[in-house]
Amino acid sequence: MVRVSAPIPTAQTLVPVQTELALWFGRNARDLPWRRRGTSAWGVLLSEVMSQQTPVARVAPLWQRWMDRWPTPADVAGAPRAQILKEWANLGYPRRALRLHECAGVITAQYGGEVPSTVEELRALPGIGEYTAAAVVAFAFGRRSSVVDTNVRRVLARVVEGKALPSPSYSAVERRLAQSLVPHGDDEAALWAVSSMEFGALICTARAPQCGLCPVQKHCAWRLAGYPVDEHADARRPQRFEGTDRQVRGKVMRYLRDNGFAQRRELDGVWPDAAQLESCIVSLIVDGLIENDGDVLHLPDAPPPPVRGVVTSPVVH
Repeated sequence: MVRVSAPIPTAQTLVPVQTELALWFGRNARDLPWRRRGTSAWGVLLSEVMSQQTPVARVAPLWQRWMDRWPTPADVAGAPRAQILKEWANLGYPRRALRLHECAGVITAQYGGEVPSTVEELRALPGIGEYTAAAVVAFAFGRRSSVVDTNVRRVLARVVEGKALPSPSYSAVERRLAQSLVPHGDDEAALWAVSSMEFGALICTARAPQCGLCPVQKHCAWRLAGYPVDEHADARRPQRFEGTDRQVRGKVMRYLRDNGFAQRRELDGVWPDAAQLESCIVSLIVDGLIENDGDVLHLPDAPPPPVRGVVTSPVVH
């Protein structure tokens, strides 16, 4: 039997889906602080960097604190790196904070403190990748771009391709498909970007999609195909956190954020495996996240520590 290939979707054939998701978004969009009227392009960029691999519920209060303290790129660029890392708090992946500090410096020096408005200029900034550049263009400047995060990938995989989930890696074929489906108008493209992301985050979720509440279920290729199972399920093993170097590094960073500095022996109680602890401390120094002066460890640009007495017992976190 000859199988008939499904028609290749186009931006035009996707209009009903885009229209339904725009209406759904208008009724269900979360009130996130960076979506409010008057948010600067820097505020949008900051929200996107902070939200990478981090739930927005954790991001929102810290984003507001940053914007209150450092509302412009020049403010961030002029802040000591120690303060930047302290205010990064529990967002994780603290190298993002240092790259953001570098990014603010470049924007201040090369663009007069104004966030550039093209994908090409944004991609040239430290720490700004394909997704973040496209998101800033769409959400800060309201211009057409192809904004594809994990949520959008999942929506396109199900609604357009009839798959349970996208492949583990973002392929060139998938990128071209996403780009071809972006509406031509600036306003329509920006609305498609934010509505498809929000829909993927709230309804078309990875583990428990709420198909009964789906506003585009009649158009969904995954539903029409009978909900086929994930063909890459074996490759999607949950990442372990307990006992990893990432956990150890986080504990060391938290201790230094809380205390400002530490003699090396003070950190012995942070983690029981001395060899792993030492390896993680060295990696943090190599990454520029902490510095050492003799036997004293501290955040970069931190003021010199006061003279302290002998530590009798380490603090365990």
